[in-house]
Amino acid sequence: MSTILAIETSTELASAALLHQGELIARESAGAQTHSDSILPMIQQLLAEAGIALSQCDALAFGVGPGSFTGVRTACGVVQGLAFGIDRPVVPIVTLEAAAQACRAAYPDVREVLPILDARMGEVYWARYRAGDHGGWEILAEPALSAAGQVGTVGKPVACGNGLAVYAAHFTSDFCANEFAAAYPQFMPHARHVASLGQFHFAQGRALPAQEAQPLYLRNKVALTTAEREERDALKGAA
Repeated sequence: MSTILAIETSTELASAALLHQGELIARESAGAQTHSDSILPMIQQLLAEAGIALSQCDALAFGVGPGSFTGVRTACGVVQGLAFGIDRPVVPIVTLEAAAQACRAAYPDVREVLPILDARMGEVYWARYRAGDHGGWEILAEPALSAAGQVGTVGKPVACGNGLAVYAAHFTSDFCANEFAAAYPQFMPHARHVASLGQFHFAQGRALPAQEAQPLYLRNKVALTTAEREERDALKGAA
């Protein structure tokens, strides 16, 4: 089996994982402001625990986004630097797919998953996936950015992700009961899921040269105007 080192820094939780000889070990650190400081020490700890050198990894997987603008840039930059140094390919994993994988890890019988992640600025990132027969996911709806009310819920998929909690005024218990087979706001992208998906995609020949690693952005605008912030806050207060 291939050895995959993975990192995920698209949310407020930074994580790193190593999949080696069928064993998965992971580290995590909370606090979006510390991702660039914490990720390399976590990687060093994982390699030391497994007793291997970075050069013994077959590929480096990373959460490509969508997510925090700074976070996905951090992940891309770190894996590029490490991959160049050891002449290994990279495997970009969409963070929404990683969230779906977190759901399947807890509930293996889940077939269709609709991850909904907080995109801030009053919006969510979402996509829809169907579990593949041999691992991985079939994309039913490509990653998108929209208001919570524009998320496509036809067919009662299982929903997951912190967007369910952040926009609870929209995703009420009655709404979730009517639109989703189940709702799990706690299932979020993590390096352990990036690693398992990375191993699958690597085996499928989907790795890229390090220089081709690019973040996945769905939003060009990364800040609100004063008027937009006031409108957003007023809506939150009303909710």
